[in-house]
Amino acid sequence: MTGKQRMLNAYKGIFSDRIAIAPELWYYYPAKLLGVDMIEFEREVPFHHALKQSFEHFNCEGWGIVLTQHENEYIEQQTTEKWLNADELLTTDKIITPKGVLTSRTQYSKLEPSWHIESPIKDVEKDLPAYELMTMGGNPGKVNAKQVNKALDEVGEAYLLEGWLGVPFFDYYAGGREGGMQTAIFDFFEYENILRALQEKYIDFMVRKTRSLCEQTNCESFTIGCSWSCNSLIGPNMWREWDKPVIKAVAEEVHKHHKLLHIHFHGKCMETVADFAEIGIDCVCPFERPPGGDIKDLSDLKQVAELLKGKTTMNGNIHTVETLIRGSVADVRREVREVMVAFQGNPRVILGTGDQVGRETPEENLYAMIDEAKKLSFQ
Repeated sequence: MTGKQRMLNAYKGIFSDRIAIAPELWYYYPAKLLGVDMIEFEREVPFHHALKQSFEHFNCEGWGIVLTQHENEYIEQQTTEKWLNADELLTTDKIITPKGVLTSRTQYSKLEPSWHIESPIKDVEKDLPAYELMTMGGNPGKVNAKQVNKALDEVGEAYLLEGWLGVPFFDYYAGGREGGMQTAIFDFFEYENILRALQEKYIDFMVRKTRSLCEQTNCESFTIGCSWSCNSLIGPNMWREWDKPVIKAVAEEVHKHHKLLHIHFHGKCMETVADFAEIGIDCVCPFERPPGGDIKDLSDLKQVAELLKGKTTMNGNIHTVETLIRGSVADVRREVREVMVAFQGNPRVILGTGDQVGRETPEENLYAMIDEAKKLSFQ
């Protein structure tokens, strides 16, 4: 079977010839394998090509995203660049809309992935109309289908390339808010009525965009990401109130078209595992171990399997720091066995990592993870 087939089977709850193995080789490791710095990797290397080479290097499965965009005739973007030194680049974006002008700045480093140092929403009541037009203006029915399908063709059966839908509502708003998560938390109380109206618009936009991508692209699966939208940071109650309705609406639209939905959910998740199954999400990752997550051992993994009720696939749980970076080969094999035992006889599992694999991860530990999973699959 191909890597893509094994991943799709796991999403559908169908047994394959062996378990799908999907270490999250996102930024650091592909850049390391390609021998490029992070600025070159982010700005010049096609992401889907980098992942293909990485998964082929380790002879394993995996997943990745291809960005999906819609036409927006309401914005004009002007970008300027300035090298701060030999290793750091600053870009400034000026976004001109009929409802106002927004500015943001991003800093790039040869050593680390880029980060925002200025966000567009400074004054909520003044800037939010322009931000709304910048992000949701235009026609979500006109998407970059040709570029998406081209990337899918270039990846082929090597791994599962998924269409990127965006993020939950809290992340959508906080990602544009100066001050990020902390400031946004206060805004959800101070500007509750404004944000409830925006949430309704966002749900409608996400559903229409999802419908367009399902109809116009060859994507078999789609991804909704996660920055702060998780139990560890905003808590399960706020997640259920502001983000769950978005994910539920998207899941229903995806399933109308007989496609699949994958959610990335950082940090602690035990309090909302039952929600994943209730919504009908096809796959969730990465079910992290402590201290970042709360799925710590075989007992917790068995509880996760029970709560998912055979409706949602678990992807993840091998600790990226304590085990893959700091641990021994024996530690890696032990954690793999725990996942395999917990989901024995259950096709809804993918052996993955608890989020991104760090560049300092010894290759022998990654090979041990992959080897142990393959070995146990045939016992």
